[in-house]
Amino acid sequence: MQDRFVKSITQLPESLATALIPMLNKDFAGHIDAQQLSELKAASGLGESELLLALLPIAATLANPPISEFYVGAIAKGKSGDIYMGANLELPGESLNHSVHAEQSAISHAWLSGEQQIVDIIVNYSPCGHCRQFMNELVQGQKIQIHLPEQDTHPLSHYLPYAFGPTDLNVTSPLLTKQQTELEMESDDPMVIEGLDHASLSYAPYTKSFAAVVLETKDGETYCGRYAESAAFNPSMMPMQMAFSCLARHNREYNEINRAILIESGKGQISLVGSTLNALRSVSDVELEHIVVDPTE
Repeated sequence: MQDRFVKSITQLPESLATALIPMLNKDFAGHIDAQQLSELKAASGLGESELLLALLPIAATLANPPISEFYVGAIAKGKSGDIYMGANLELPGESLNHSVHAEQSAISHAWLSGEQQIVDIIVNYSPCGHCRQFMNELVQGQKIQIHLPEQDTHPLSHYLPYAFGPTDLNVTSPLLTKQQTELEMESDDPMVIEGLDHASLSYAPYTKSFAAVVLETKDGETYCGRYAESAAFNPSMMPMQMAFSCLARHNREYNEINRAILIESGKGQISLVGSTLNALRSVSDVELEHIVVDPTE
């Protein structure tokens, strides 16, 4: 079991902790597949909602909040039956708009893993307005069930009535819908190729500024983030913050970053380079490689 879970595992029912410990190996980064979830239910004797709420201390352990020291864990359950953990992240010394909320972290985890619909969000504190708006960007967002400790379960529509969302801006393919924008560039650099793939899958229906970040650690592992826009604009999730969240889930430190690339469309209405540079400079001296590409017509 990873050392970071030693304290949080003691907060779980003993039967659940015993079954979960073998899963918390060195490669665990917050993903539990449907079969493993079924095994945990059987071993613990808990119903699914009870089980997911009980797992929140594990998700909260993934948090990195040096400013607030307020640890929030979230779990997104996909239509596939798999669950994806996420947690809040703050950048030391940087403005608060660089923060990643736990629900955003869990949703981006699911998206990067290929999930195409979220059906449940489990979180240890009531979602803030920022997160409610971000969740509303998802496929059938208003129907997502929100589970909170010691509270009744309600759909997002209960928490965000009279919502403004993608359909109000004539977007018919919301976040997590399978969609791809072809981006053209010749390269034999594996990081660039990986970044192009993620940028092509990014979600930027409002600005067409498709973008992704790839971080490489000193051992050659890579961690990616894609741009995810919101109809309300401010809750949009930057690709660098998504990549940082991915890095944290995998128990990697900022000082392990060896290389960082931002790939973005040259035909979008905005550029993410300024925000990306600020985020990177707050945690690393590595120079950002900025690559601008054009979508194929």
